[in-house]
Amino acid sequence: MNRRFQRMLKGKILSYKTALKATTVAGLAAVMLSTGIPSYVHNSFAEAVKIDAPQVASFANVVDAVSPAVVSVSVQSNVQDTANDDSNFSFNFGGRGFDELPDDHPLKRFFREFGGPDGERRGERFRRGPGGKHHLRPTAQGSGFFISEDGYLVTNNHVVSDGEAFTVVMNDGTELDAKLVGKDSRTDLAVLKVDAGNRKFTYVQFADDSKVRVGDWVVAVGNPFGLGGTVTAGIISARGRDIGSGPYDDYLQVDAAVNRGNSGGPTFNLNGEVVGINTAIFSPSGGNVGIAFAIPASVAKDVVADLMKDGQVSRGWLGVEIQPVNKDIAESLGLSEASGALVTRPQEDSPGLKAGIQKGDVITAVNGETVKDPRDLARRIGAIAPGSKVEVSLWREGKAQSVTVELGSLPSDQKQASAEDAQKPADDTTSAEKSLAALGLTVAPADDGKGVTIVSVDPDSDAADKGLKQGEKITSVNNKEVTSADDVTKIINQAAKDGRKKALFQIETQNGNRFTALSIDQG
Repeated sequence: MNRRFQRMLKGKILSYKTALKATTVAGLAAVMLSTGIPSYVHNSFAEAVKIDAPQVASFANVVDAVSPAVVSVSVQSNVQDTANDDSNFSFNFGGRGFDELPDDHPLKRFFREFGGPDGERRGERFRRGPGGKHHLRPTAQGSGFFISEDGYLVTNNHVVSDGEAFTVVMNDGTELDAKLVGKDSRTDLAVLKVDAGNRKFTYVQFADDSKVRVGDWVVAVGNPFGLGGTVTAGIISARGRDIGSGPYDDYLQVDAAVNRGNSGGPTFNLNGEVVGINTAIFSPSGGNVGIAFAIPASVAKDVVADLMKDGQVSRGWLGVEIQPVNKDIAESLGLSEASGALVTRPQEDSPGLKAGIQKGDVITAVNGETVKDPRDLARRIGAIAPGSKVEVSLWREGKAQSVTVELGSLPSDQKQASAEDAQKPADDTTSAEKSLAALGLTVAPADDGKGVTIVSVDPDSDAADKGLKQGEKITSVNNKEVTSADDVTKIINQAAKDGRKKALFQIETQNGNRFTALSIDQG
């Protein structure tokens, strides 16, 4: 009986537990449904966050390889003490010169930090004492890189141009004296040489920048703000930039962070080759805004080779002033496309003049290679050795022809090829005036008998739109000299009969000559 009672009791207890479990689970489910608690509950454990994500490529291998070849360049100049300058300030610190102050003196720290007029030229020009003597002062700071194991290195001309003494600081802190081998202001390049006995330096090579594409990764290494070796990365954002610094402008545009002090430093591709030399930045504020300009390796290689060999660069010289050919000018000359370089004036005693190149000629090719524009012509001629004979293709009076020119050597004070638009008008004239109403011009015979002087310009005319100004002189129309308004009228009437809609006017100003095409079909 007792056993039977125990079995019954045990069964009831088990049924109660089962019912209790079911009730608990059902109740918990009801709570989860009503409160929105996740249906899956598990225990929490405190541990570090780990993320399994794709890894971005690193530039570390490139940086490790090239950093020993990149240096900081410090420049000292022979600066006259301010005791005899025109400044109203004289620095005399208790009878001691600036250099005699302790290094931790607050005035010395202040002037070292803020003394320079710009980031690279930290002009510590202070009076050492009475007498107004000249002393070497730190005046510039930039970057550079070794291109040979025996110590030749490249930097910018604007970093070293006024220097008397040069110090190279390597990435390990080693300081070495350097001497200037040569510099070229036209491309803003310079070569220094470090003489360190039998020491061999880690060096880098120039890339084939014809293979560089917009969008390629690059790494810029240099010494921005004098901080020491700094690396930034970005991409090539444009090619062939003209920033107005000279006739050979053909810059790579880079979006890596480049700042003052980076000048002369290299921009590398991912193979550790130099694709460009950092030279300029576009910056309204003076700091990086993501637009920097680098001299392409293709330009630097030839210039650097000449500097290492002769200490200077020899360039071919054609000796003509030129301007671009726009669509209107091309149409006025009967050219099928707006390309080439329009000659505004051959320079006196120049190779171009001796070979028969005339004003109004359009240079279309050199040695059979098409000339795109004036910059292209300047680069092509400059890359050819003086004394070489070249075939120059011309478009003259509606016909193609060619001349052979023996190039001269570009003088240091000559422009390779450039015709600048005039900015200042000549004096007004009160001679008898005659109106060329169809062109929006009123002209009068020039005082010297050559050309006609513009007396007034209709502000609503094509002439005004093309920049013609009162006081400027028209010397030729369609490459025919004019001395009166009648001459102008006859030439444009003939052009109209020939089916031309535009005529080419040569404009003479105080700043030189230029050509412009004006519409002649107004009625």
